[in-house]
Amino acid sequence: MKSLKAAQKVDQAIQRLIKTKDKINFNQVVMESGVSKAFLYNNQEIRNRIEGLRKQQEGINTRKTTKHNLTDASKDSLIAAKNNRIKKLEEENKRLKDELLELRGMIYYKL
Repeated sequence: MKSLKAAQKVDQAIQRLIKTKDKINFNQVVMESGVSKAFLYNNQEIRNRIEGLRKQQEGINTRKTTKHNLTDASKDSLIAAKNNRIKKLEEENKRLKDELLELRGMIYYKL
């Protein structure tokens, strides 16, 4: 009964790791499921599943590897796009402040 619950925890943990596209290995499954590493290694069916999923992921970029694979050119273009966005927001902010100042002046003269 206890090992059945542990196996269910492992299954749920593996499903979450697949869903979030995290790396699947024994350490990740232990952290995600809360079961012992010995349980994973001693249960041949679970062990085979984890090893198979790990091999499947070898050629696939996970979230972490994708993040590390950004080239300098793509980082530069991302920074340039963000700088452009900041500049536009600063211009809009200045325009709105000027408009607010003008409207305050109009209200002041009407009083």
